[in-house]
Amino acid sequence: MNLSSRRFATILASWIVLGAFALAMPLVALAQKSTTQKPTVVLVHGAFADSSSWNGVIQRLHAKGYTVVAAANELRSVKGDAASVNSLVKSIHGSVVLVGHSYGGSVISEAASGLDNVKALVYVAAFAPELGESAGELAGRFPGSSLVPALAPPVELADGGKDLYIVQSKFHAQFAADVPTAQAALMAAGQRPVTDAALHEASTSAAWKTIPSWFVYGSADLNIPPAAQAFMAARAHSRKTVVVMGASHVVMVSHPSEVAALIERAAQAK
Repeated sequence: MNLSSRRFATILASWIVLGAFALAMPLVALAQKSTTQKPTVVLVHGAFADSSSWNGVIQRLHAKGYTVVAAANELRSVKGDAASVNSLVKSIHGSVVLVGHSYGGSVISEAASGLDNVKALVYVAAFAPELGESAGELAGRFPGSSLVPALAPPVELADGGKDLYIVQSKFHAQFAADVPTAQAALMAAGQRPVTDAALHEASTSAAWKTIPSWFVYGSADLNIPPAAQAFMAARAHSRKTVVVMGASHVVMVSHPSEVAALIERAAQAK
């Protein structure tokens, strides 16, 4: 092969390589996009629970490729707890699905206001209050809650407030009736108290009015009456409401697959 032939072969090989690279670039970009398009899921626990109550849900979402953050809800005040969650969500790049359990529903309803990266709200056996409503008032508006008689004597705080706990011997039946006894005993011992003031604090924002919402709850919930949850879901024009028959207040613990599936549905919604 003479010099001209070799030079032509080299140029031809370069063209082939460059052409293959050019064709591959859109595929690379598409692959990168597909790995980053899933929203981050932020989970906010409620009163008498902690972030570990989401473990089963987190495992299932991780298996589907979602990034998950289980926020540490302080359970001190709706406005203060919401400010903490708001700051967390602001720090996340990309879209977010904000999920709240029980009192955590009041928190996400307040926290999501003013955030442009929250694409969906998911209420898991949770409060979705209107402006001026409180968790305590909503729970008492419909018959079916037996929480108050299950509470221990309030713990007096140095600032004059009161912390509320569920009596450990009543925790299983009241809060987690469809969870194995041994697991419920651990949950009772590790329950996080909520202030009495937080449960009676009026909401000042209702993000479900402008952000699409999804609801899931158990038909045997003894903390928030199912009728109250049905009312709130209808009022919020829930995109999808799932009622898990026989499930307790901690439906995310006893039925994590159903809860994770609804969260994923919200994450995929257009």
